[in-house]
Amino acid sequence: MQKQTYETVSELYRKYVMKTCNPHMVLVRGKGTYVWDINGRRFLDFGSGISVCNLGHCNKAVAAAIKEQVDKLVHTSNLYMNLNQPRLAKALADHGFDGISFFCNSGAEANEGMIKFARKWGHDQGKYEIITMADSFHGRTLATLAATGRAKYRKGFEPDMPGFVSVPFNDLKALQQAVGEKTAAVMMEPVQGEGGIIPADPEYIRAVRQLCNEKGILLLFDEVQCGMGRTGKFFAFQNFDVEPDALSMAKAMANGYPMGAFMVKRQYGDVLQVGSHNSTFGGTPLASAAALAVIDYMDEKKVLKNCGKQSRYLLRALTEMKEKYRFITDVRGLGLMIGVVLDRPAGELLPKLEEHGLLALSAGESVLRLLPPLTVSRKEINKALAIMTEVFDQV
Repeated sequence: MQKQTYETVSELYRKYVMKTCNPHMVLVRGKGTYVWDINGRRFLDFGSGISVCNLGHCNKAVAAAIKEQVDKLVHTSNLYMNLNQPRLAKALADHGFDGISFFCNSGAEANEGMIKFARKWGHDQGKYEIITMADSFHGRTLATLAATGRAKYRKGFEPDMPGFVSVPFNDLKALQQAVGEKTAAVMMEPVQGEGGIIPADPEYIRAVRQLCNEKGILLLFDEVQCGMGRTGKFFAFQNFDVEPDALSMAKAMANGYPMGAFMVKRQYGDVLQVGSHNSTFGGTPLASAAALAVIDYMDEKKVLKNCGKQSRYLLRALTEMKEKYRFITDVRGLGLMIGVVLDRPAGELLPKLEEHGLLALSAGESVLRLLPPLTVSRKEINKALAIMTEVFDQV
């Protein structure tokens, strides 16, 4: 076998992989908050695979659960029950609200299923429209693209699938005016991710819940990025003292193993019947074992407590940076979902941070997005802050 180098891997990538992304680095190993590239260089990963590896790379407990399950049973399809899927559904309900879950493989698929649920619920009432938020992001399928409030993702895929209405986020009056006879649901992220790390205003989100109650429509929360502990609570909605009628999740569910789900309140458990929705790979014994290990680890190791503690420290330090560097216009976020708002494109800083050993993300064009593992240590945060200070001094 030919020795793999950056050149050989990138050549294969250019020849055989569809160019929907533009990667420039080959990562070969990860442990905790660190990853290593093919040349042996180590990086602090404050992107966590876009909020996927919330327990750090190659978490031993999750890896052990996957290895054990691989030797027992990997896949059966949902024509049969397996031991892990119902246990996982109960664990999600225990950590969220009394509801039932449908399992799938990704955030887009979870949101697609949640949209189908809302349309099926509203069908006999003549309701099918779903109101979504400007600057939202819900996925790459045609339906979730139509639901997405950021026009750049829909460009070239027009016409948009009908049945979606967009209103400004955190604007109750605009939402009230958009609700009509055909409105089936309101769909929103409690904390917008791709849109720029924008938390919902607490009063707004409670007013939205009340509006949905008054109008007899569903409230759907997309927690694909902001769920599974990212905001310091197991689910982001728990920061706002409201409950949705349905909730989507994915990314961090199995700490890197592909998995998604949406959960609906028990009263809506009969909306989707046998044959109305399915997923070949949804909730396999292997994926469910990984997700159960994630939840067990979060509980046993008090990961949410660490998230809150490190979040307060990091937000305080970044707020102090804002006073020092004029190009930082705001610092916002919830838990370890943090956005540093700049007066310039955030993408300009990412290569400079990478040169110094820190991987981060951008969001909403001008926001530096920080999503470290929820297990991050104070020492690792200080190292990241030192790197940012070095880069910001140069800027």
